[in-house]
Amino acid sequence: MEKDLKVGIVGFGLRSGLWKHAHKPGQGSEVTVVCDLSERGRADAAGSIPTARITGDLEELLDSGIDAVLVLTPDNQHAAVAVRTLKAGIPTFCEKPLDITVQAADLILKTAFETGTRLYVGHNMRHMPVVVQMRNLIEEGRIGDVKAVWCRHFVGHGGDFYFKDWHAQRANVTSLLLQKGAHDIDVIHWLAGGYTKRVAAVGDLAVYGEVANRGDNTGKRMGDWFSIDNWPPTEQKDLAEIIDVEDISMMNMVLDNGVLASYQQCHFTPDYWRNYTVIGTKGRIENFGDGPGETIKVWTSRTSGYAEPDQVIPIQDGEGGHGGADPLLIGEFLRFASEGGRTRTSPVAARQAVVAGILATESLRSDGSAREVPELPADLVAYFDAGQPARHAVNCGLPG
Repeated sequence: MEKDLKVGIVGFGLRSGLWKHAHKPGQGSEVTVVCDLSERGRADAAGSIPTARITGDLEELLDSGIDAVLVLTPDNQHAAVAVRTLKAGIPTFCEKPLDITVQAADLILKTAFETGTRLYVGHNMRHMPVVVQMRNLIEEGRIGDVKAVWCRHFVGHGGDFYFKDWHAQRANVTSLLLQKGAHDIDVIHWLAGGYTKRVAAVGDLAVYGEVANRGDNTGKRMGDWFSIDNWPPTEQKDLAEIIDVEDISMMNMVLDNGVLASYQQCHFTPDYWRNYTVIGTKGRIENFGDGPGETIKVWTSRTSGYAEPDQVIPIQDGEGGHGGADPLLIGEFLRFASEGGRTRTSPVAARQAVVAGILATESLRSDGSAREVPELPADLVAYFDAGQPARHAVNCGLPG
């Protein structure tokens, strides 16, 4: 009988629920150590996983003999932790986004490339049924060659999710266009089959900046304040004392394969879901709702005016968070950590989503003009595209 993989966790906060999918003693993996700097995080970890060693010292985790690690810290600490775990030779799961600057994101990839340590990025939406089903329709050729992808993201929980804690500050996230949008930018890239090469954006702090009811939420978590009754947005209570990120943003992208794309994000809508529209040379697909039992609609016949779709496809369900995506995500990472090989997620794709979001933020905070995405070295891209095959450590040519 094979021994369980020993898994460590760094950061036991908003995404700490992933521990349930990694902690399966006797079934292949066990969380043996959790590191968190906060008393709240350590207490929550001790209550959730009584058998795990709990520490506030990263060195203790690095020296604990673990086989894999989940880096679930706030976004601006991803590189600070992941670079150390990669250098320690520990296969590393880094929650999305990679980090909040181009330099930090590239440093993570560079470190993984040079050390040969396996890197996996937590873009769980590549396992979400609505996204997988839409991509399958595209791969089947149902709408011909993709020429445009539009995404509207109605973030109805924005006030509770992002404007009462560390997410509300640029120093921690760069922008919500990056932090929240990294998922959707990655999905747009995946559905379109290309990466952003040029991006421009506009945005504003249109609503929450005018809300005067502020509070100190130090030590609290989203579950302490979330309520569906926190409505309308102008009457939110206990928003973060410092808010300097936008609550509405719109970005336009030109991809390297010629596809045109757009992404709109609003944090004060009454409803909460994503709408993807993909237009090809033979038709289009669009999702109405993004959860189990909702629908993907397909139009492939020409009509005059609005017409009912040619096909309506129910969105599938799965066990676990995000329509079953979270357990699939952790399962793929643990398999990859122990065996290697190609994965559905991609460190290069994760970097490209981050950089598109960062440059879009630069655009919207200046004059809205276009920004060009810097390319990665070809040998680094080839390495990750090949599934990070074992080889001697090398220098990838990235600065820093």
